[in-house]
Amino acid sequence: MAHITLVGIGYYESPIGVIEIGATPEALATVYFVDQRSRAPASTPIIEAAAEQLAQYFAGARSSFDLPILLEGTLFQRQVWGHLLHIPCGQTDTYKSVAAAIGRPRAARAVGRAVGRNPLSIVVPCHRVIGSAGDFRGYGGGLWRKAWLLQHEGVTLL
Repeated sequence: MAHITLVGIGYYESPIGVIEIGATPEALATVYFVDQRSRAPASTPIIEAAAEQLAQYFAGARSSFDLPILLEGTLFQRQVWGHLLHIPCGQTDTYKSVAAAIGRPRAARAVGRAVGRNPLSIVVPCHRVIGSAGDFRGYGGGLWRKAWLLQHEGVTLL
């Protein structure tokens, strides 16, 4: 897997923390929650579009994203992330059913690892994947953010 060279970094102040946005010349490459701004911003049109769409999402005016994205990972990871893009806003899926959907029914744990390596938080909605018993298994931004995002999307939590 090649190293991605970002040409721009931007920040979006969400209701649940700072989000760092990274882009290549052609696509959105990273979207992560960060504790603080650690780099000097260098905006690009893609970063500006991502920040605008994140603002719309947090305002409740957008449920999916329309941005060119770069998903750099193994074939398995890209299959998992591709499936996540099809989980509708306001709904959840389980690691087990994602594994079955991509033709790897015994790979629920591997799905969990791939979900955890998702480079495009919120845009590729990894927060919509939960355990089979309806439990939260992890989220790079913290479980409290996963709960907040799901509630924001109208998911009733146990």
